[in-house]
Amino acid sequence: MQRWNGLSQVPAGVGPSVVTIGNFDGVHRGHAQVITRLVDRARELSARSVAITFDPHPAQVHRPAEAPPLICGLTDRLDLLEQAGLDAVLVVPYTLELARLTPREFVAEYIVGALGACTVAVGRDVRFGLNNSGTLATMIELGQDLGFTVEVIGDVGSDGTARWSSSGVRELLLAGDVAGAAHVLGRPHRLRGVVVHGDARGRELGFPTANLSPDAEGMVPADGVYAGWVRRPSATHDAVLPAAISIGTNPTFDGVQRRVEAYVLDRTDLDLYGEEIVVELVERLRPTLRFDGLEPLIVQMHDDVARAREILAAGPAGG
Repeated sequence: MQRWNGLSQVPAGVGPSVVTIGNFDGVHRGHAQVITRLVDRARELSARSVAITFDPHPAQVHRPAEAPPLICGLTDRLDLLEQAGLDAVLVVPYTLELARLTPREFVAEYIVGALGACTVAVGRDVRFGLNNSGTLATMIELGQDLGFTVEVIGDVGSDGTARWSSSGVRELLLAGDVAGAAHVLGRPHRLRGVVVHGDARGRELGFPTANLSPDAEGMVPADGVYAGWVRRPSATHDAVLPAAISIGTNPTFDGVQRRVEAYVLDRTDLDLYGEEIVVELVERLRPTLRFDGLEPLIVQMHDDVARAREILAAGPAGG
């Protein structure tokens, strides 16, 4: 998949293309259905399938204090869009200047001028351009004027019990329901970051942990202990490792800084400092608890590891 960061990276003569627009936060199963339809339509038309997405999220620009946490960072978003089968993604830097473009200006410059769209695939509730004033009717009218057709993507993203949505995933993560989030996402929820030094308390207790940097990408779910996987994108061996993951402030030690720490099961020989890892969360084992001393804490940690080992026995999703 080709990845273009801004208009300057889009080569001349890209079209014809079938284009869709979205933030695609989390690239959940509803997004995947939309992209599958887009890719199929592009193949029918012998065109290129392209998605336009934005970075940062528009809410982070317009109302940063109220912006929702991002389910995944840009690196994972692009990887997941590639896995969905797209030919290319145009990442548009979202700025107040961009937000001032009228619907016609945005479509003429980005969708038609840069990508040579022959078809634009959007949902019925699409909004774009200045003050989100562009609607589906606007897009159809612009298509008639600028020479592309509009295909309306139906209401997708439901398994009959709940609609698949990024906001729904966030609610599940806030509740610590990573298994429910994985159902909507189609894969375990992931965090990506560099391993940094912590207090070394886990090593002293016999459970050395890899501490994710505070600026790690991905929405951190509710405090608690989770079973999951540590993936090492740069490793040639030990690339996927089972882990028990702690999220919280370590109340037993009166901690105040919220941390994500992963103990790779039965491994005390790993040196992951400075390495970028991906932590995948499979199931919540328990909430964060405050223990009256080290002995009950260590007993609980052994129990957590045993339960994590049992949950992860089938192996990681996707190998």
